[in-house]
Amino acid sequence: MHRLKAIRRTTPRAPSRGTLRLANGAFWIVMAFASAFGARGVATGFPKLLGLFLPPGVIAAEAKVPSTAAVRVSLSPAAGSGAPQIRSTVDNDDLAMRADTPVGVPSIAIVIDDLGADAVHTREAIALPPAVALAFLPYPADTPRLAREAKRAGHEILLHMPMEAIGAHDPGPFALTTGLPSAEIVKRLDWAMSRVPGYSGINNHEGSKFTVDRSSLEPVMALLARKSAFFFDSRTTPDSQVLPVARSFGVTSAARDVFLDDVENIDAVDLQLRNLEERARQQGTAIAIGHPHEITLDAVAYWAAHHAGFELISLSKALRRKSERDARLSLALSGR
Repeated sequence: MHRLKAIRRTTPRAPSRGTLRLANGAFWIVMAFASAFGARGVATGFPKLLGLFLPPGVIAAEAKVPSTAAVRVSLSPAAGSGAPQIRSTVDNDDLAMRADTPVGVPSIAIVIDDLGADAVHTREAIALPPAVALAFLPYPADTPRLAREAKRAGHEILLHMPMEAIGAHDPGPFALTTGLPSAEIVKRLDWAMSRVPGYSGINNHEGSKFTVDRSSLEPVMALLARKSAFFFDSRTTPDSQVLPVARSFGVTSAARDVFLDDVENIDAVDLQLRNLEERARQQGTAIAIGHPHEITLDAVAYWAAHHAGFELISLSKALRRKSERDARLSLALSGR
């Protein structure tokens, strides 16, 4: 593994507030005409319109749409608000390929979950680099104290929320299940949040049944939106509906790419770390979940000390980068 050369970047001068207000007004004027008269030419002309108001360098490269692309823009209300939501379709294979191309050093985020029940291994996880996010189960007696220790050590903290699984798996007490009324789902989630001080978001513990049920996820996302918290999808089922429901409520969300320790031996964990690196090279950013097993903690500590050619980033930054990438792909491929 070799270290990539540093990439020189220039930072564009930020526009003034007055300039941004002017551009915002122009945006909604254009969108109103698009809604009333059809918008085939709006998307291609919109960057030029912004260019009249914004200084060079402010308009992102992603705003440039090839003249050969077929573009459609429509307005629809976003779920839970009266604000219009822009939807567009770009039928252009070249644009899709460019949207999928990572720029710069590949970035990786790592989450250790199932924490709180075993104080010894939880403290070993706290000793990992601060960029590693730590997810705490709500019901262990030591969770509040250990979560505070982890926060003081600089880690991003998650509530590892028990959710209903397919079959006889028991995710633990106070789990969210599909048979609960919305008010009870909110009550249980509120209680769990109170047990994990300093959380930035949640991820699901188990949940292969709960996370495919859109109506059960909706009160979860509504509460997260009110608390400005994210939902990191552990992706315990390929049919998970977490991402589309989260985004309909404006909740930041993305899914894990790799489980590090489904097989608990050092060779298997090392292989999964290599798979994680490959995913990061392919898509720019990748996220792994591991558990507080001795083998996993040792492997992650070693990798974090020798990760030349990769950037170890916080989970929240990884979620934003993956969300932005998904949005570019969505624009390029289907507008969904």
